[in-house]
Amino acid sequence: MAEENGWRLCSACKKPIEFGAIYWICNVSTCNRKSAALVFCSLPCWEVHLPTARHREAWAEERRAPRRSAAAQAAAKEPAESKRRTVVRSAPPRQPEAGGPQEILIVASRLKEYVHKRSGFNTSDRVLDPLSDIVRRVCDEAIRNAAKEGRKTILDRDIPGH
Repeated sequence: MAEENGWRLCSACKKPIEFGAIYWICNVSTCNRKSAALVFCSLPCWEVHLPTARHREAWAEERRAPRRSAAAQAAAKEPAESKRRTVVRSAPPRQPEAGGPQEILIVASRLKEYVHKRSGFNTSDRVLDPLSDIVRRVCDEAIRNAAKEGRKTILDRDIPGH
């Protein structure tokens, strides 16, 4: 599981966590399942996962990554079958923007409240990423529309379909 540039990658920013370095995990057991254990290089990275995790009570626990030799020994002891993984994706992965990782642009609590009041339905946290993508596309088109008119301010008329 060791990466060339470090022990593992941060679950939020994807920077390598060096062998022997301090990292943080979420205390909630669902964030620490062996198949999808979340690790964070810093406390701000740990905080990034909180809006979508919906924990009632959570805190970050400090840990130390194994030394390179210990990680190599653990990898050698793993059965060959556990090293094989099949990744199934329903859509191609999003390309991160030059400015950093894709962030959620939707306020989860407001969206869930709206949907519940409107229909009585509940809303999964997994809708936040696709809705944020839609908002990004609409904003990108509004930016282009404002630029065509020589403005640096987006107006309501720049929003497609408005």
